[in-house]
Amino acid sequence: MTADPDVRLRADARRNRDQILAAAKAMFAEEGPDVPMEEIARRAGVGVGTLYRRFPDRDALIKAVAQDNFAQVLAEAEAAEGEEPTAWEALVRLLSRSRALRLSVHLALLSPQAWATIREDPQTQHFRDEIMDVLDRIVAGAQREGQLRSDVGAGDVAVLVSLLLKRVPAPKDTADVVTDRVLALMLDGLRARPGSPLPGRVLTAADLRDR
Repeated sequence: MTADPDVRLRADARRNRDQILAAAKAMFAEEGPDVPMEEIARRAGVGVGTLYRRFPDRDALIKAVAQDNFAQVLAEAEAAEGEEPTAWEALVRLLSRSRALRLSVHLALLSPQAWATIREDPQTQHFRDEIMDVLDRIVAGAQREGQLRSDVGAGDVAVLVSLLLKRVPAPKDTADVVTDRVLALMLDGLRARPGSPLPGRVLTAADLRDR
């Protein structure tokens, strides 16, 4: 029995979209968000017309990359919260998975114009808000358990997640070891125990929502 042409067409469209997003992420990371759209199409193995049918302009493509990145982080956060037996273990898992994700394009490193495009996108903002809500719950739970220091907020954890998503400035053959060490230092510093108080005030989710 032959496949339904409509189903096959939808599958082709999804594959093209995935290929374009993968190419855009790689090229944004390598050359920045102003890389020619034609080069992205070539890297994706699709025609320029196909790219523009999916993403009518550069802003649309930048938004799609941002949405995909935030969706990955949100999925990891929700899975950690829902599947781990304690909030502290959920926090450890989320930070560990953030280290493993190593998103190819770190959004904060994009140009001011690209970042402005992302910030103005309602869907991207929705993902960011959902992530911060999950972090709020995990942080509050880990503090109730007595595992997480009391002078840490969801905003502080969001910054740590953001740092772990970046590629570390280390040679390729040592990058994993360096990142593991950074993660271990982060977790050790987050634990509730006698020690030096953090400077400044707690960084909350609300502090980051408008950035």
